[in-house]
Amino acid sequence: MLTGTPRLYVAESAAAYAKRPRVVADASVVVALLFDEQDRDKALIRLQGRVVAAPHLLDLEFANAALKKMRRERLDTMRVAEALQMLDEIVADRHAVPAAAALELAQRYGLTPYDAAYLWLAERLEAPLVTFDARLGEAARRHLEGAPDGS
Repeated sequence: MLTGTPRLYVAESAAAYAKRPRVVADASVVVALLFDEQDRDKALIRLQGRVVAAPHLLDLEFANAALKKMRRERLDTMRVAEALQMLDEIVADRHAVPAAAALELAQRYGLTPYDAAYLWLAERLEAPLVTFDARLGEAARRHLEGAPDGS
C-alpha cells in the first residue's frame, strides 16, 4: 500500500488541450494560489479551465516570493518544494519576452520591465491578463482594452 498524498493523473488529447483558452497569470496570482493566500479562490476561479501562460521570469519571481515567505513567515522548505512542483503543473506555457518590448511598455505605463513582460505576453497571445497588482491591472486595461493611457 502506498503512503502519502496520492498523485493526480490527468490525460487528454493534444486537440482538447489546444482548444482551451489561454490566460496570462502574473506572480501575484500564482503565489496567492500556491500558498493559499486570502484571495486564492478568486485566482482559482479565473484560471479554471484555462491554459496558464507566463514569461520565463515567473519562476524566479515565484522563488523570490517563496524565499520571503521562508524568512518572514517561517515557511518550511517542504511546503516550498511542494509549491514549486505545483507551479510546473499549473503554468503550462512559459515564454521568452524581448527585453526591448518589455522596456517600451514599462516606460509607457510606468511599470517595471518584469510587470511589462506579462503585459507584452498577454497582448502577444491575445489572452487576458490576470493579476492582483493594481498598477499592472490598470495598465493592462488601458493597453489591452484600448482605453486612453494619458500619454
